[in-house]
Amino acid sequence: MSVTTNLPGQYMAAESAEALGVFCKTAVAKVDASGVLDTRAIYTVARGSSDAAANILSYEMMRELGVPVTSLPPSVFSLGQGISLSGSTALVVSQSGASDDLVRTAKGAAKHGAKVVAITNQPDSPVEAASQTTLPINAGEELAVPATKTVVGAVAAGISLISAAVPDYANRTARSVAQLAEAKTDHPKAADLQSALLRARHVYVIGRDTGYGAAQEVALKLKECCALHAEPYSASEVLHGPLQLATNPLLVLILDTGSADIQQSLDQAEARFRGVGCDVQRISPHDLGLADLTPAASAAMLLALMYPIILATALALGLDPDAPQTLSKVTQTT
Repeated sequence: MSVTTNLPGQYMAAESAEALGVFCKTAVAKVDASGVLDTRAIYTVARGSSDAAANILSYEMMRELGVPVTSLPPSVFSLGQGISLSGSTALVVSQSGASDDLVRTAKGAAKHGAKVVAITNQPDSPVEAASQTTLPINAGEELAVPATKTVVGAVAAGISLISAAVPDYANRTARSVAQLAEAKTDHPKAADLQSALLRARHVYVIGRDTGYGAAQEVALKLKECCALHAEPYSASEVLHGPLQLATNPLLVLILDTGSADIQQSLDQAEARFRGVGCDVQRISPHDLGLADLTPAASAAMLLALMYPIILATALALGLDPDAPQTLSKVTQTT
């Protein structure tokens, strides 16, 4: 990445433009999965954008590997005494690999019997040192505070792990990568989506399956870059208590991976929110003619499509998404 000017959002613009390239390189990387996927369960450990990537991967891993995958709070090890993880795999996702609570969790999980796998962008990080296996994101330096290419790359790293265990999935991944290598990140409704975000005060970002993890990341980026109140929901959960918020002005952004088995759920949510007068926007890789992507690849594509729109919205609001006022690149938590 070469950036020579000093304009607001320049780093996020350059880095998000590299996201699909990182995905295509990392998703097909050959990794050694020996031992780590012979497991009774996988526990993901992450925070922020990394946790959204882990959520995307959890749905894909459960579908392809047939084992339960769920999120484990780092505080179990960073604040507590830990739990037995014998016979399981801990998947620690961290772009920097430097947050103390994740380092302590990686060490604690190994001590309590887990095989520890790290997905990280920083070579020789403390998380990598505490892990049995490392899946490098290989995104290069990322300077903007909001992570973009490393989030998409983290999804790709997890995909490479699945591919090492499931040959048919590796073939489907290769077909997805072939499409994404030629894909553009300019959505045909980008201007309409930006206008809707500029009008909005409250946003629901809705997805299903891997699209729910994408919704978590998009909602986080809207808060991080645009100081806009946004909440992620599964299309099934949002029709319970959260539907009542639709009685106030609400923008509903639906992230559709295009998978056939989630269409009824997304259609139902869209109809309910339109029926009470919400501004509803729905996007899918299918809008760009991309079909037959794996669900995780489709979620990654949705992120690549949304990052430029979020950036443009932040700039229109007079904000610099490269350096949000209250945030820093590496967040140290306990």
